[in-house]
Amino acid sequence: MSFLKQHVNSIILCLFEILVGILLLINPEKFTIAIVTVFGIVLIAIGLICVIGYFRTGAVQAAASQSLFKGLLALVAGTFCAVRADWFIVAFPVLAILYGVAVLVAGLVKIQWTVDLIRLKLGKWGLPAVSAVISLLCSVIILKNPFTAAVALWIFTGVSLIVEAVLDIVALFLISAVSKSELY
Repeated sequence: MSFLKQHVNSIILCLFEILVGILLLINPEKFTIAIVTVFGIVLIAIGLICVIGYFRTGAVQAAASQSLFKGLLALVAGTFCAVRADWFIVAFPVLAILYGVAVLVAGLVKIQWTVDLIRLKLGKWGLPAVSAVISLLCSVIILKNPFTAAVALWIFTGVSLIVEAVLDIVALFLISAVSKSELY
């Protein structure tokens, strides 16, 4: 049970990645538009809270917090996201490059995990190494050709999210099992 308590955030993140991957495979454009719209609505709510908070706070504290600026910025960004969610589909190649960079960074983190396991002589470093290689390969593919067909990239992204999340969950269990056996 302590494993679950210790890794609950990582497991929830992996399960969320699997869910997003599945939803991307089902209907990528509608899923993306829905996510961007919901994000816009959340930003609008945050913006309203900040603007109202600005006027409910004393003048000196309000000036120092810059809540009015933050609120107005959130309102503008939220309105754009809610009203023009389809823009993100059009701008997808740029977003694909940003995603490729994020996958590259994740791969580099996994290299850190692998090397840490080797240096700590904990064994079972193979799966994190495979996961790192997959992440790095995916990032190279994404960055080399952000695909002209958005649907192909959504399918690739959905599958890669699912595969990476499953590998990460398995790696967490293996690392935890090795760590426990080394401690006792």
